[in-house]
Amino acid sequence: MRGIAGQQLSVLAARAIWRKLIARFDGRTPTPQEILADDPDELRAAAGFSRAKVVYLRSLAEHVVAGELELERLADLPDDEVMRELTAVKGIGEWTAQMFLMFTLHRPDVLPTGDLGIRNAIQRAYGLETAPKPAEMEAIAEPWRPYRTRASRYLWRSLANEPV
Repeated sequence: MRGIAGQQLSVLAARAIWRKLIARFDGRTPTPQEILADDPDELRAAAGFSRAKVVYLRSLAEHVVAGELELERLADLPDDEVMRELTAVKGIGEWTAQMFLMFTLHRPDVLPTGDLGIRNAIQRAYGLETAPKPAEMEAIAEPWRPYRTRASRYLWRSLANEPV
């Protein structure tokens, strides 16, 4: 849920929206059943979500309730399978799945090639004229294996911008 909340937002905006969501549920992360039981328009207004993000949160909740996404078993799966499972949910794309791998499952070798901050930090660190495309990022980051997650965190930090 936190990944969906933070999509396409600044770190500060994502934190503020997450706090509002948590406040709506007495200071804790809501269960999938609570998301589905909540009025979508009221949830949107209370947390400051777009209509699309409410649809995405509800899609995630529906997948979990239906047993199509078993969150407990994700930690036992390889990264590519976690990506496949998560991106099957409407509103969870590659970036959100990568953030889940990095910050929830603490996987050590994730390079979020779609992250604008990482692209900008690599451009600056390597003196590139333009932000690198994913293939170029992969080539640059090859020597960082198997610690691309750590390198990504340093790159974010170099921008003085921690992810959600």
